[in-house]
Amino acid sequence: MAVPQGRRSSNITRLLRHGFIDASAAQRLLDAPELAAVRSDPVLLEALGATADPDLALLGLVRLVEALPEEDAEEKEDGGQRAGSRQALLDTLVTAKPLRDRLLGVLGASEALGDHLARHPGDWHALVTYESADLHPATPEFERALAEGVWGAPGAGMPRADALRVAYRRALLAIAARDVCGTTDITQTAAELADLATATVRAALEIAAEEQPRDAAACRLAVIGMGKCGGRELNYVSDVDVIFVAEAVDGVEEDEAVRAATRLASRLMRVCSDVTVEGTIWPVDANLRPEGRNGPLVRTLSSHLAYYQRWAKTWEFQALLKARPMAGDAALGQAYVDALAPMVWQAVERENFIPDVQQMRRRVVENIPVSEVDRELKLGPGGLRDVEFAVQLLQLVHGRSDESLRSGTTLDALAALAAGGYVGRTDAAALDAAYRFLRTMEHRLQLYRLRRTHLMPEGEADQRRLGRSLGFRTEPVTELGTAWRRHAREVRRLHEKLFYRPLLDAVAQLQPGEIRLSSQAAGQRLTALGYADPAGALRHLEALASGVTRKAAIQRTLLPVLLGWFADSADPDAGLLGFRKVSDALGKTPWYLRLLRDEGAAAENLARVLSAGRLAPDLLLRAPEAVALLGDPGGLRPRGRAHLEQEVLAAVGRADGAEQAVAAARGVRRREMFRTAAVDIIESARLANGEVRPTVSWPPSGDQTPGRATGAAAPAPAKTPEVPSALRDSEPHVPARPAAPAAEPPVDDAMLIDMVGDALSDLNAATLAGA
Repeated sequence: MAVPQGRRSSNITRLLRHGFIDASAAQRLLDAPELAAVRSDPVLLEALGATADPDLALLGLVRLVEALPEEDAEEKEDGGQRAGSRQALLDTLVTAKPLRDRLLGVLGASEALGDHLARHPGDWHALVTYESADLHPATPEFERALAEGVWGAPGAGMPRADALRVAYRRALLAIAARDVCGTTDITQTAAELADLATATVRAALEIAAEEQPRDAAACRLAVIGMGKCGGRELNYVSDVDVIFVAEAVDGVEEDEAVRAATRLASRLMRVCSDVTVEGTIWPVDANLRPEGRNGPLVRTLSSHLAYYQRWAKTWEFQALLKARPMAGDAALGQAYVDALAPMVWQAVERENFIPDVQQMRRRVVENIPVSEVDRELKLGPGGLRDVEFAVQLLQLVHGRSDESLRSGTTLDALAALAAGGYVGRTDAAALDAAYRFLRTMEHRLQLYRLRRTHLMPEGEADQRRLGRSLGFRTEPVTELGTAWRRHAREVRRLHEKLFYRPLLDAVAQLQPGEIRLSSQAAGQRLTALGYADPAGALRHLEALASGVTRKAAIQRTLLPVLLGWFADSADPDAGLLGFRKVSDALGKTPWYLRLLRDEGAAAENLARVLSAGRLAPDLLLRAPEAVALLGDPGGLRPRGRAHLEQEVLAAVGRADGAEQAVAAARGVRRREMFRTAAVDIIESARLANGEVRPTVSWPPSGDQTPGRATGAAAPAPAKTPEVPSALRDSEPHVPARPAAPAAEPPVDDAMLIDMVGDALSDLNAATLAGA
């Protein structure tokens, strides 16, 4: 029966309003006889419009309905239709919102799972139940479901491996439904995917043992989960990284047992990775094993230990952060993890550990094809790897002494780093939000065709589907791009801040016993370092680091390094005392400890200043907020005469009376005296250490005093750390003036003396101008 033109036009408009792109094709699908019972139901159209891709969801629904029989061959005793019939699905779809949201949500997000349902239409039943136990299944629930699918009635008549593939997709269907409907968040979804992978590997090993019983009887084989599977943060489509370890059973030679275990492991890998008419599951990747693909697939525990003790590279210990027993002999798997864990937390003591990890991250970025680097969600700058490498490096450095950091899951480890004061809470929250967003993008990209990809699609239709799946409905393509770029910029900024933090290398170079000291050990170390009054120094340490506050936690991270820097000076006791006084004055301000932990060389500069005589420390203690100057070369740069004169005159002019005017001028002078003294101390240390790169940008800012040497332009100053308002407000804005040529940084003591002398002359002249 032909539809009147006016009504058809109205239907097309209604479909477009619900998010369909090809409304004419959608109308033809709705007119299909298979949907006659539900096509006029407004609930169905609303539910289709809420999916990531309404056109895809409708097409998948029609294919599923077509694949179901119109009626079951058997009928219930009450005459009603059985759940396997077409009508049963349509009735449930209209009346049960949980099924409707789950089924259409999956069909609108995943073409691959739509194909699976068309091939195995009875699997829609996996989405019907909505009991609390179904909402958050773990490995035991997945094991039972896979066992039923392989060895129970659903797997009857199928090869075991094919039955496992079908059962895996059925379980994956339910995970995806909970994901796209928002029942689970990204961390729960990733954990469920890892638990399903664990259950799948166990089932694959059982299939291998069933097929090769003599091999299974000759050895104990354990499968160690690595990578994202080991950390319980797996993607929809990813290699499942594993390491195999085996031991002989009584009465079997070790070589024979290893050969038997190798045959079992090889069969396990094929069960998971072979492609058949039922598709594939995922590749099992054992290349993280000792010697990689060139090494034996299976080793004994003693062989593993020998390799890691003698030949393992830095990245191999980083990879072991996520190791966990996954399948096979549980006792052997736990013995492997227990034996190797101490090596993981000692890896930071290796020579060049920090530079090696940093260089490895740079190599990853350099190896991305130029045409893909701007679309990479995982490996590119601002991508997932930036978060993961930063978190893992901080774990390896600080986890030696703080067991709370030893998690294989990225976001759990990040939360522990924030709780322990190793990462600022604001920074951690920003990284957490960005990581969740990027992982959700990655999941939805892979879910569409169940293919391994980390590239932002170039097609508008794909970007639209991805944007809608993330909740962007007004302008999904534009909103998606904006959100992605915002999170990527934040990730890159924080990665650079945390991953290249100078304090990391200093902490990594501490001996294990120096990181957390008992009172007796601390006293012994203080004596060895040259402290004249170790008992007094110990009291300062206890006052600074005792307690459970965040301030104390950060101090405990800083102090072992600062003690060494103080010890390199002429008077370590004075340095530590000065640090305690400054900390007492500023410890409650939010920026002080954050500056020392995060911003460049601020902590080392402070240690040098506090340990170098009395002038600079006394000046600093009279204006503790001047610590903020130590975190940035531009902040330490002495001000020029014109700048200082204008500031002094402005301060005097604002004063109410002569007494306030004198106090204001003295305040400016003290601050600038500290700035100049700090420059002298820090640059002197640089020259004494033979360092070429200047710590401070020269010459004075604001003007160039006639007659001073000039040379090549100075490098741009680094990002200025947060400066307290009291210090910032003491310097009025100076009118812009033409930039002056910059002087060469001091290359010897004589030049430094001249430059410091010039700075003091400018300060004296400015002070006199305000008199």
